[in-house]
Amino acid sequence: MARKVEKMASIDAQLRQLAPAKVSEDDKLVEYDALLLDRFLDILQDLHGEDLRETVQECYELSAEYEGKHDPKKLEELGNVLTSLDPGDSIVVAKSFSHMLSLANLAEEVQIAYRRRIKSKKGDFADENSATTESDIEETLKRLVGELKKSPEEVFDALKNQTVDLVLTAHPTQSVRRSLLQKHGRIRDCLAQLYAKDITPDYKQELDEALQREIQAAFRTDEIRRTAPTPQDEMRAGMSYFHETIWNGVPKFLRRVDTALKNIGIKKRVPYNAPLIQFSSWMGGDRDGNPRVTPEVTRDVCLLARMMAANMYFSQIEDLMFELSMWRCSDELRVRSDELHRSSRKDAKHYIEFWKQIPPNEPYRVILGNVRDKLYNTRERSRSLLSHGISDIPEESTYTNVGQFLEPLELCYRSLCACGDRPIADGSLLDFLRQVSTFGLSLVRLDIRQESDRHTDVMDAITKHLEIGSYREWSEERRQEWLLSELSGKRPLFGSDLPKTEEIADVLDTFHVIAELPPDCFGAYIISMATSPSDVLAVELLQRECHIKQPLRVVPLFEKLADLEAAPAAVARLFSIEWYRNQINGKQEVMIGYSDSGKDAGRLSAAWALYKAQEELVKVAKQNGVKLTMFHGRGGTVGRGGGPTHLAILSQPPDTTHGSLRVTVQGEVIEQSFGEEHLCFRTLQRFTAATLEHGMHPPISPKPEWRALLDEMAVVATEEYRSIVFKEPRFVEYFRLATPELEYGRMNIGSRPSKRKPSGGIESLRAIPWIFAWTQTRFHLPVWLGFGAAFQHVIQKDIKNLHMLQEMYNAWPFFRVSIDLVEMVFAKGDPGIAALYDKLLVSEELWPFGERLRGNYDQTKNLLLQIARHKDLLEGDPYLKQRLTLRDSYITTLSVCQAYTLKRIRDPNYHVKLRPHISKEYMESTSKTAAELVKLNPTSDYAPGLEDTLILTMKGIAAGMQNTG
Repeated sequence: MARKVEKMASIDAQLRQLAPAKVSEDDKLVEYDALLLDRFLDILQDLHGEDLRETVQECYELSAEYEGKHDPKKLEELGNVLTSLDPGDSIVVAKSFSHMLSLANLAEEVQIAYRRRIKSKKGDFADENSATTESDIEETLKRLVGELKKSPEEVFDALKNQTVDLVLTAHPTQSVRRSLLQKHGRIRDCLAQLYAKDITPDYKQELDEALQREIQAAFRTDEIRRTAPTPQDEMRAGMSYFHETIWNGVPKFLRRVDTALKNIGIKKRVPYNAPLIQFSSWMGGDRDGNPRVTPEVTRDVCLLARMMAANMYFSQIEDLMFELSMWRCSDELRVRSDELHRSSRKDAKHYIEFWKQIPPNEPYRVILGNVRDKLYNTRERSRSLLSHGISDIPEESTYTNVGQFLEPLELCYRSLCACGDRPIADGSLLDFLRQVSTFGLSLVRLDIRQESDRHTDVMDAITKHLEIGSYREWSEERRQEWLLSELSGKRPLFGSDLPKTEEIADVLDTFHVIAELPPDCFGAYIISMATSPSDVLAVELLQRECHIKQPLRVVPLFEKLADLEAAPAAVARLFSIEWYRNQINGKQEVMIGYSDSGKDAGRLSAAWALYKAQEELVKVAKQNGVKLTMFHGRGGTVGRGGGPTHLAILSQPPDTTHGSLRVTVQGEVIEQSFGEEHLCFRTLQRFTAATLEHGMHPPISPKPEWRALLDEMAVVATEEYRSIVFKEPRFVEYFRLATPELEYGRMNIGSRPSKRKPSGGIESLRAIPWIFAWTQTRFHLPVWLGFGAAFQHVIQKDIKNLHMLQEMYNAWPFFRVSIDLVEMVFAKGDPGIAALYDKLLVSEELWPFGERLRGNYDQTKNLLLQIARHKDLLEGDPYLKQRLTLRDSYITTLSVCQAYTLKRIRDPNYHVKLRPHISKEYMESTSKTAAELVKLNPTSDYAPGLEDTLILTMKGIAAGMQNTG
């Protein structure tokens, strides 16, 4: 018995020894983490018995010992323990570690929120270089007025004219199911409340029970998606963030902006129609490489969003009717209310409140009652269009554009102000007006994205049908000439007799859907792989041919290195066309892609190319008197352009935001940005504050000698990156063997395939699986490859360059951000783990290649530290360092488990000796339930239990790295 007790205590003791010391007084992370772990291990023992709990502890201890000395023998010992488990047990163990990592992440979130609360009470943001990672709107306004000597009026003016448009995309990187996200949210709430100061003993006991219940419920939920989501599923998942946090988050945030303005002496509020924050979406509109997004899907998604918006307004309008019970009103409102009162005689029994006719001495309620009727009809009409394709509710009785909806609300607002009731008008009515201005009737604007090649196919079919030649074979000049003559003419190009393949019909039907639905459903039409002006003109012509009354703005997307370099010239050619200049009304949007450029040339060269392309594009736009909006397609991981929002915006070249910014929020980043009320608030605040600061206090321009040095480095880095990734004849083979790339598709994360073309090498692999695979093996190759060679080249050439690089790191935000992000990735990496994958999975003649890459990794890391003048990784960020140390032991177990599972899946001759089944089940009658777990996946191509174990390790590691792709 004594040994047992000692063993039980060991994981906590272990944690306390391993756990880094407190970083500061308010540091409760280790405490939170230990509490959640304790609870979880007790539950594990109750459910699956002591032996299983001991196995989990043994694995944890071996990992922790490995983390201490990085002795590869420990990894083998760990491998032996893991491979001796039978299929059911190995699923339980993988699930346990994956779950413990999720809990560690939750402890971290609670700790971050706790420290932020303490800080804002003290009003002290100084200790954590917080200027670099945090942007509080109040701080920013005070800094602009105080240190940077802007007048409050200037700041107010800039603020109310700026727009941040956040574009939610369904990129397949959110690997956690929504069922689990909700349970995690409740665990987070319980944990935060348990540590509140004024908690009564009874309540503490109830919270503790609730915490245990939620931890157990999450552990007992199947983590694996058994079917791939459809685009409609993705859209519904994305929209769920609106009714959970964003809907109420926006007016709440705008109130905070009002308060911050008051504190710098501005007596006015931000006008409710100032477009500070806008939301757009790609879910159900992005058809690039995703054949499942059909025109019908696009139509469904728009109608569903309209129905949801009407429903949310409808659920709020009665509260507003309760609030506005005043009888004094302006003459203008009185006239309208009397008219409405005369025309409405009947009771409405399908309403809960205010169902009888509203008396004329409550004029605001009369007006709002009419708004309520229209909202009801708007919702029901969308509902029946969605389910039956037709509706018997006439369109006249609904709202068709946002102006009609705003008009009566503005009337109420004006009237209240006129009667001296401005404080009442600035209550819920103002919040409601702000919601209507932000979300409109369509909730979000849907962008459409399509590949330029598909438009060329359509044009080709048209020119062949008209018997004037093959558009595809024409030169760019010839194409432009023909497109422009058609655009300036009036005749229709083709009728219903145009011979169409399925692909062509799909493109044209998409344009017809855009023509059929209300214009406020849509945002931009984005052309991926765009290279020349004809790509843009072709879309303009197709919009006209399909009778789109208000054409969508057409946005070229430049991604690959060569395209980025050619982008400024292409855009300049576009602006030189007179027809086009008249069409765009002085505004143009251009999208730049971060992930494909990184996959194509490596991170360093891609970041620099993106920086230079933006500078050049802004110049071109200025020369032509066009206001340019940059649309940044950045992913969540560093390899795909991710990183802290604030830094990312402030490191953009000067003059590129001009108060208007569009950014994609992808996959798992949506949850990190909007998963909870305080996260949503922080996200809106970061984007708004950083955009304002960038516009009013732009970062410095790099010195000419810095540019020259980076230009030289980028060439070397690209050369090194491509010589390995594209030119090394056996690289693809090595990549497929050394990482779980081939198995990635089984995770069912997204609706789109992981490749653009089924055959093909690295080029056709989507950027997300490419990054995902290297993140799993903790090697992160795409992020750092090329940096080392570039640094070494310039430092060997002249040691003075080292000093110049150090100066660039200190003085130039762009360079600093690029280096810091790579440093963070090194802190998450571990070449020892990558070596284990090689040893188990890669054929022996490729071992030297893997060793060479690992040598390159170490050399790059050391050069990086030299430039940042750090002795250790992350010495500038002790908090992050502590959090990573805490996660490492969990991740290592999962990595080892993954490597050995891949070995068992891929190598039929690899035999392991299984020990007897250890997981006990709670109900003796089903003593075979770890075996039941194996049956959740009856159709696997692999030996029982292996596929599930593999997917659980993938999800666990992704959660631990906090990045999937």
